[in-house]
Amino acid sequence: MSTTTPIGGPPGATADTAPTGGESITDVARRRWAGLKAGELGSLPIIIGLIIIAIVFQSQNSNFLTAGNFVNLIVQAAAITTIAMGIVFVLLLGEIDLSVGFVSGVAGVIATILLIPDGNQLPTSVALVLALGAGAAIGLLHGLIITKIGIPSFIVTLAGLLGWNGVVLILIGSRGTVILQNPTLIGLANDFLADATAWIVLAVLVAIYAGILLYGRRSRAKAGLPAEPDLLIIGKVAGLALAGAIVVYVMNQDRGVPYVLLVIAAAYLFWTYVLTRTRFGRHVYAVGGNAEAARRAGISVDNVKIACFMICSFMAALGGIVLASRLRSVDTGAGGGTILLYSIAAAVIGGTSLFGGYGHIKSAVLGALVIASIDNGLGLLGLSSGTKFIVTALVLLLPVSVDSISRRRLQRTGRA
Repeated sequence: MSTTTPIGGPPGATADTAPTGGESITDVARRRWAGLKAGELGSLPIIIGLIIIAIVFQSQNSNFLTAGNFVNLIVQAAAITTIAMGIVFVLLLGEIDLSVGFVSGVAGVIATILLIPDGNQLPTSVALVLALGAGAAIGLLHGLIITKIGIPSFIVTLAGLLGWNGVVLILIGSRGTVILQNPTLIGLANDFLADATAWIVLAVLVAIYAGILLYGRRSRAKAGLPAEPDLLIIGKVAGLALAGAIVVYVMNQDRGVPYVLLVIAAAYLFWTYVLTRTRFGRHVYAVGGNAEAARRAGISVDNVKIACFMICSFMAALGGIVLASRLRSVDTGAGGGTILLYSIAAAVIGGTSLFGGYGHIKSAVLGALVIASIDNGLGLLGLSSGTKFIVTALVLLLPVSVDSISRRRLQRTGRA
């Protein structure tokens, strides 16, 4: 048995001994096992699903698990993953945003047009700030209409879907297709890190993640709240390091780690910290769980909703820029097609509840991997778009059904 002293614990305490106000590894295991039996499945179904998808497609086409296809898969999933992260915030409130597809299109078009090398182009940083700012402003507008006028988010964002589609058409005008010619923006989704640099970046990200966990543990210990034992924190950090090492190693066998993966990793760490380690994050879950109770507790429900819609549209704008970079162009269809449906499906498939109050940023990442894996795998098999849609629909229906059944079990056991 380890004799490591837990952070905040008494000298000589073991890793399996809970410090004052803390939990032991045994306590954590029992609590999570009880939750699992009660219906709190977390990410388990989606992880099992990813393993099954990999086995099925690899058995049908040996190219599916190659390094080259893995890099392609990550780049293809980047835009959907980014947009889905923002959608998680809205779904946590029990709301919906149907406009994210064309909001992403607006941002992508703005960035591309402002960077046309015609002598009037703006600096890359300025163009990107304006495009992302436009996304945040759109979210602010939606949030104000929803909270101050009282129109349901479904109607507001459905109107946004139509209206921002019109804005895309107006911005493109008679150009038809605008080719992206800015090397910096093109490189976002098409350039790759050197092998050594990728390992250094991984080490930095793992260190940041470890710092976030330790800071959260210290904060809870100081407040007299139950804190995770050291061994569990070490396990989480080691798990991330191992997963990251596998990803970096595999990608380095091909072109390397794409820059866009750094964007996704940074966004994941930042928004995870916001949701799990800040007062705002606690307010988001509170409002999604019971808006009236949150209001009576002194939480500004309207401000939380406005902020979440701003985050959603901001991330949609970032996703639109990533997509423009991958395609190296924008056209009148920017933000259309399956972007909206796949982004929402990614958040839901990953485990974010449509009923509000339950979900995590990792939901978006896992769900996007499922969507991209299905699209990529069926493409390798040469199947039609119709088949892709049918399979994706079935995959979407399954986790929503699991979520509904789990909620019923939680209600029966008094855990919901």
